[in-house]
Amino acid sequence: MSARPAKGGGRWVTVPPERVHPWIDGFAGRHGPFSASGDERVVRLVAEDGALAELHVPFPPMRPGPPHVTRLVSHARAERRVGVFLVRLGGYAAGVFHGPVLVASKVGSRLVQGRTAAGGWSQQRFARRRQNQAAQVFDDAVETAVRVLSPHLGELDGVVLGGDRRAVDALRPDRRLAPLLALETEPFVVVPDPRLAVLRDTPATFRAVRVRVVDPE
Repeated sequence: MSARPAKGGGRWVTVPPERVHPWIDGFAGRHGPFSASGDERVVRLVAEDGALAELHVPFPPMRPGPPHVTRLVSHARAERRVGVFLVRLGGYAAGVFHGPVLVASKVGSRLVQGRTAAGGWSQQRFARRRQNQAAQVFDDAVETAVRVLSPHLGELDGVVLGGDRRAVDALRPDRRLAPLLALETEPFVVVPDPRLAVLRDTPATFRAVRVRVVDPE
């Protein structure tokens, strides 16, 4: 589990699906009995001492109705088939997961020159070459995503995007991605290098339950 400051107060905690129930038990142990409320996207726990935990439902919506905690635990632990598409300037990866297991994948990379011109080239020529290299990477990335993910389209519970936001946003207008983007779900997985080992590790992020915790004053 990891924690980071939350905008508006408190902190974000990332809890693996298998640890959601023990984490809630621990919350009760630290702060006392709690009341639970929520909807299809967030379950809120308010403890006896005033502590608050907002558990954000992965792959919403969650079916409605009480008891909220039992439904959330069951929903989080469900085995899903998820597509992942990671893109950065210079590299890309696409994969299909069943639960935490990678069942199909392809990764690739291409050289993209840095931002500083060298070797006596004019700045304009350097910029054009860099732009062409980036365009080729993005085209290869889209082709890879379509080739790997599209055969599983009817089985996917969601598509998780990641890598670099600017790179992903540059690809959004490509019509080839429209059926995949229609299944886009949070979170966006920021990674420095879309290698196979990095792709394999993404379930730790997209399967987790994100919790905003606000301690009592």
